Amino acid sequence: MYRFLLSRQWVILTLVALVLIPTMIELGFWQFHRHESRVAQNTLIADNLKAKPLPVEQLTSPGHTVPRADYWRRVTATGTFDTAHEVVVRRRTSSDDQVGVHVLTPLVLRDGRIVLVNRGWIPAAADQHAFPPVPPAPKGEVTVTGRLKADETTGASGIKDLKGLPDRQVMLISSRQQAELIGREVLGGYLEQSGPDPAGGTPELIPEPDHDSIGPHMAYAVQWWLFAAGVPVGWVILVRREKRDRAAQTASDVPGSTEPDTTGAQAAPAR
Repeated sequence: MYRFLLSRQWVILTLVALVLIPTMIELGFWQFHRHESRVAQNTLIADNLKAKPLPVEQLTSPGHTVPRADYWRRVTATGTFDTAHEVVVRRRTSSDDQVGVHVLTPLVLRDGRIVLVNRGWIPAAADQHAFPPVPPAPKGEVTVTGRLKADETTGASGIKDLKGLPDRQVMLISSRQQAELIGREVLGGYLEQSGPDPAGGTPELIPEPDHDSIGPHMAYAVQWWLFAAGVPVGWVILVRREKRDRAAQTASDVPGSTEPDTTGAQAAPAR
């Protein structure tokens, strides 16, 4: 009765089902691992934002690559802003998704080394080849607090490091790149300023990263696993339906299998 499973149509259908099941299971685990990564990142951000601020020199140095464990770590830096080497970082969005630039200003520390400070967002100039009007940085010695970030790369950010940009405009925040331009030692990574608040509210400080939402990855994982479980169930339902249809067809093809018609006229009574 199940010999139809050896037909070309059913062999293909069965092979497709056998491929779909492990694929959907793997996709479910992929989403589950993304969920775990998001939860771990949220925990890291929350812990580092709650930690007591440390002097930036304790966590980084020239040529240092900021490890993931120190991302968003609260730090302080005391020095004087070097606005002569200030640059803007193109194609950055504000908190309400307006496209503009970030203001990147070197802060000269007391020992002469430099840490890059992302002072926040401002609108871009009407002419993209022009340097936008940047709010002046505080004069004299200042203490800046912020979040430690790693140097940006194309691989991590997806932003291409375009060449031939107008003077004092960059695509990525790179301590190595700025060290070459400035000609002095620059600490690895950069500081994303969170205080003090700028005069007049501009540049617009970058808000804390979201560390509350976990995204839909767990729901997607469950969906993929339910799909994987549904494939064999659907296959069994189709097989049983095919078996039933073939049995009914076989029964209808047997001679005399139909009942005689008893709906005709009755025999006439004898006279």
